[in-house]
Amino acid sequence: MQSNSNKKAVAKYHAKLDEIKIRVPKGEREKYKAYAESKGMSLNALFIKLIRQDMGEALTEPQTEDTANPDNSED
Repeated sequence: MQSNSNKKAVAKYHAKLDEIKIRVPKGEREKYKAYAESKGMSLNALFIKLIRQDMGEALTEPQTEDTANPDNSED
């Protein structure tokens, strides 16, 4: 259970972000998640990295589990 201060911190962090929901074929999510984990990344961080690479943009700072998804809501 989260404390009030932790909930406020997560809400403040989320206020700085846009949310994108994607749909994948049944069974693919777990495959993508396992691949991301094999790279030491969250699924969210992997998607951001791949999109930026495809767009020709380098990450300005490394994404970690904490900065990419502090409350693990993508799981």
